[in-house]
Amino acid sequence: MRTTLDFIYRASGGLAAFFIFAIVALVFAQVCLNLADKIAAAVTGNGVGLTIPSYADFTGFFLAASTFLSLAYALRAGGHIRVTLLLGRLPKKAQRGFEIFVVTVALAMSAYASWYLILLVYESFEYGDRSSGMVSVPLWLPQLPVALGLIILAIALLDELIGLLRGAPASWDGKGESLLSE
Repeated sequence: MRTTLDFIYRASGGLAAFFIFAIVALVFAQVCLNLADKIAAAVTGNGVGLTIPSYADFTGFFLAASTFLSLAYALRAGGHIRVTLLLGRLPKKAQRGFEIFVVTVALAMSAYASWYLILLVYESFEYGDRSSGMVSVPLWLPQLPVALGLIILAIALLDELIGLLRGAPASWDGKGESLLSE
């Protein structure tokens, strides 16, 4: 089970990296087209008007996908920002209880958000909602990786909660298993 869960977290992180690369490639292509248009305007006196239709919309969709798909991987790798000022002042037993409480609250919040985002994706699909850019995209397509990322985060938080309740150290404290150490 551990191997499967770690594979899911890594795959989600890999998909997030793919979407970041897609953002870079799309913006780079648009910058090259802008440069070619400026050169054409300087040479001929008229710009050609080269552009990637709705590239700003697509980069926004890719940013949302990369953000949410990276959440579980970042949690397991210790990449989330944690406020340790209070936690460091508590006794060890209270620290563990506080971590269990925080992970439980985070799990409830991510499960709640996952459920309603799944409903939103379904509603967008059912009603045929589309984006309003030059290239009209069915909205369920960019919403789907966001929902998937939240679902995987909820799974990672449940995994973390079970580990904490069994007495294992938190994955992010450097003493537990880390996705980055392999």
